[in-house]
Amino acid sequence: NDLARAAAMQVAQNPGTAYNPLFIYGGVGLGKTHLVHAVGNALLKDKPNARVLYLHAEQFISDVVKNYQRKTFDELKAKYHSLDLLLIDDVQFFAGKERTQEEFFNTFEALLAKRAHIIMTSDTYPKGLADIDERLTSRFDSGLTVAIEPPELEMRVAILIRKAEADGAQMPEDVAFFIAKNVRANVRELEGALRKVLAYSRFSQKDINIVLAREALRDLLSIQNRQISVENIQKTVADFFKIKVADMYSKKRPASIAHPRQVAMYLAKELTKKSLPEIGELFGGRDHTTVLHAVRKVGGDRTKNPELNQQLHVLEQTLKG
Repeated sequence: NDLARAAAMQVAQNPGTAYNPLFIYGGVGLGKTHLVHAVGNALLKDKPNARVLYLHAEQFISDVVKNYQRKTFDELKAKYHSLDLLLIDDVQFFAGKERTQEEFFNTFEALLAKRAHIIMTSDTYPKGLADIDERLTSRFDSGLTVAIEPPELEMRVAILIRKAEADGAQMPEDVAFFIAKNVRANVRELEGALRKVLAYSRFSQKDINIVLAREALRDLLSIQNRQISVENIQKTVADFFKIKVADMYSKKRPASIAHPRQVAMYLAKELTKKSLPEIGELFGGRDHTTVLHAVRKVGGDRTKNPELNQQLHVLEQTLKG
């Protein structure tokens, strides 16, 4: 996630110039909100008089509704068009809300015209946003778009050990590895698992070891065991398209193989908690950009191709059992 951090620092140091707008996307609990707050705080430290506003997309929707009911449109413009930095979380919530999209487009244009900066977060990349006007998503994508990925195994282990120390507990490295291997989604879930293990240790007055961790996390582990694996996705998609499972990892590139492989990558991203690099590794050591291209292509084609959408629906239902 170095790129996201570096871009955020550039914005904090040079607002209104490079990377405008900055669009940050990724799953929940990965630090998107922390990062945008850090930009706002850094700018205010440097320029105490700067007009900085952070809000969730739902608050903007609420403001639009309120001002339309009261017919106080000038108040809406006064609040948003005079900002130096707008930080807005979870813009996917604008989906299907045409009036809100229209007002946000106007705000967007007004802020860029006066060289104010806009940072947005979302759970998906701009072109993957559903039910949002194309002229708005193209604006979202006009600056710099960066992903925040879940932490890799070594980072998850380091986080667990550090957070346990902050809580006054010693976390053995083998236990940290055990927890980290079983909790992959985000830091929030990692913290939740750690709290369970520490509480179980204190309650039972037992030392922290793998046996204790397995007992403390038994509910979580039983859910993990029922989750969909990338290997299961590869086998199911290969059967559906009548190709060999080995073709999923091979370097072969004819359309009859490349398309099912992209479908499998898309489903792996949608139905598992694996990061893009982890998925790429399971598809024959492919680069994470290859996986991202596949996810974007299949996701985009799905909205325009009813046959593909139906195939994906069947595969999703099959995999979910």
